[in-house]
Amino acid sequence: MHSLNKMWTGVNFDHPAKFETLAMDDEVKSMVLKDLQRFVGRREYYRKVGKAWKRGYLLYGPPGTGKSSLIAAMANYLNFDVYDLELTEIRGNSILRKLLLATANRSILVVEDIDCTVELHDREVAGADSDVHDQVKKVTLSGLLNFVDGLWSSCGDERIIVFTTNHKDKLDSALLRPGRMDVHIHMSHCTPGGFRLLAFNYLGVKDHELYGEIEDSIALTNVTPAEVAEQLLKNDEPDDALRGLIEFVSEKRKENEETKVKKGIEAKNIEKGEESEK
Repeated sequence: MHSLNKMWTGVNFDHPAKFETLAMDDEVKSMVLKDLQRFVGRREYYRKVGKAWKRGYLLYGPPGTGKSSLIAAMANYLNFDVYDLELTEIRGNSILRKLLLATANRSILVVEDIDCTVELHDREVAGADSDVHDQVKKVTLSGLLNFVDGLWSSCGDERIIVFTTNHKDKLDSALLRPGRMDVHIHMSHCTPGGFRLLAFNYLGVKDHELYGEIEDSIALTNVTPAEVAEQLLKNDEPDDALRGLIEFVSEKRKENEETKVKKGIEAKNIEKGEESEK
C-alpha cells in the first residue's frame, strides 16, 4: 500500500483478504467480481467510445461491515497497487493534483470517510478573512470534483477510485453521479451466510449444532461482521466460541431494542414540544 507523506511512499501491502473469505452478501460479492472482470477486460472498448479507462466505487454502511477488507480483496484479485489518500492532510487542491500525477497505472486510489474529510460546504460564502484563508489550505468539494473529472480522467489508465462513507446521505449529490461513483455498494450488517463463512475462517468448522440458533439471532440483530469475528477470536474451542457469540448477539439485540425505544421517546418529546409552541 502507498501512504501520504509529502508524496507517495511505498510500503508492503500484504492484506490477506480475498473474495472467497469476505463475509458479505453472496449476490453483492458476485456483482462486484463481475464488474471488476468486465472493467479490466474492456481496454479497447473504453478507447473506442472515447471514455477514460477508470471505474469509481462508493462503499457505504456502518463501521465494521468490511469496507477495508473489500478494498483489499479487490486489490489482491486485480493485483493492483493501493494508494490511501488522506484528504485532511493535504494542504489545498494544488497538492491534490500533484499527488495524482505521482500515482501509477493499475492502481486503486482510496478516499476513506469522504463525508468527514472533505470540506463539502465550499459553495457557501465564508464569513471572515480568516475563514477564507483556511479555505485555501483545504481540499474543497469543487477541487475534488475537478480532480475526479479532470486529471483523474486524463492521467493514466486502468485505475479505480474507491470512496467510503458511513453516511451516504451526507454526501453532496454531485459526488454520487455515474462517472464519479459508478457503482454504489451497501456494506450491510452480518447475515447468516456471512456468519457461516466467518465461523469457517476462524474456527475451521463448516457446521455445528449451534448454527441454527446463531443464524436466527443474527438475522434479527444488527451486528457487524467485525463484531462477530471479534467474538470468534476469543476462544479456540468452537463450542466455547459459539456459545460466547450467542451471548454477545443476545446482549446486542437487547441494546438495539433499548436504543430504538429511547429514540422513539425522544422523537415523541420533540413532537410534543413543537405542538406546544404552536
